[in-house]
Amino acid sequence: MPHRPDRKKIQAMTLRFPLALSLMLSLLLSACSGGDDAQGGPPALPVTAATPLVREVTEWDDYVGRFEAVDSVEVRPRASGYLQRSHFTDGQYVRAGQLLFTIDARPSQAVLDQARAQLARAQATLANARTELARSQTLAASQAASTEEVEQRRAAVRAGEADVAAAQAAIRAAALNVGFTRVTAPISGRVSQRLVDPGNAVTADQTILTTIVSTSPMHFSFQGSEASLLEYERRGDTLQNAPVRIRLQGEESYTRTGRIDFVDNALSTGSGTITVRAVVANSDGKLRPGLFGQLQLAASAPRSTILVPDTAIVTDAARRLVYVIDPKDVVQARPVTLGPVIDGLRVIRSGLTAQDRVVVGGIQRAMPGKPAKVEAGRIVPDGKVVTAKGQPAAPAKGAAAKKGAGQ
Repeated sequence: MPHRPDRKKIQAMTLRFPLALSLMLSLLLSACSGGDDAQGGPPALPVTAATPLVREVTEWDDYVGRFEAVDSVEVRPRASGYLQRSHFTDGQYVRAGQLLFTIDARPSQAVLDQARAQLARAQATLANARTELARSQTLAASQAASTEEVEQRRAAVRAGEADVAAAQAAIRAAALNVGFTRVTAPISGRVSQRLVDPGNAVTADQTILTTIVSTSPMHFSFQGSEASLLEYERRGDTLQNAPVRIRLQGEESYTRTGRIDFVDNALSTGSGTITVRAVVANSDGKLRPGLFGQLQLAASAPRSTILVPDTAIVTDAARRLVYVIDPKDVVQARPVTLGPVIDGLRVIRSGLTAQDRVVVGGIQRAMPGKPAKVEAGRIVPDGKVVTAKGQPAAPAKGAAAKKGAGQ
């Protein structure tokens, strides 16, 4: 008979194999754990930390608006007739009283000459009436003329004087019409193109010949929200004469300054906004009506403010955090309340003190609750961070996208 292995021996071997495998795994885990303990845990990763920059700043609210001319005039003729000549170049700067157009003055001149002739006739009639009155008065003194006749002569003199006055008024009116054939600039400013060419007939007070807009100063009109208006009023601020600064599209800095000179008396029921207007100097003449610009309105008086680079801000869902280094060089996540960005630095309204060490470089390596190898840095006024060696700190990458920072 063939030899059969003992069943008890087979079962014993089956039980020994898992036990041996478990023992080997335990030894391996123990060896790995002992290695970590021997090395003192994971190494601390390098970051750059700096205390916040503290300085006097003025916070500004941002608005978008459009430039408008302080004065805008549609030039219309005061006399009807044929346009004879244009006396300006399209788009040039003109001064008040400068001649722009001339209209054919011959019909108006003829009316003026006729009025002058009528004045001469009235003056001659008046002189004759005065002579007749003097003769009647002499005859009446010698009882050779009646009192009734004298009164008639006196009435004729008064009528003659009225005729002279009417003729003089007619001359003044005709002279005005002759003057109106010379169309002059009512204001100083930049003239548009001529809208009617010489040879065309124009109608008094109807035909638009061109337009003129003033150039300096300029108005800047924008819409303020109801919430902003209420916030100003709660602080006790007045928008009237509040300082503003403006930049044009494509400009880096706010180089133009002005002041609020008008706040509308009611909010728009449709948009819930109120019209606000600032007056801005335009000494270089570069501003034109219709240009868009970005305006900043002073939202507070100058005050001591904590600022950090905007790259030091970490987003965790709806929260905004910064990483700070505690006295044991351990990273801590600190919730903060943000303000606007001023000169490349973010205003921190609450959550930080001037003595906190904020992680401003290597944020992607910082882990809350873990130690860090801290290199001292310094925030300079232009928003950059330099280390103790004078070298720029490594910029933070992906800080705004970090999640779970406080976990």
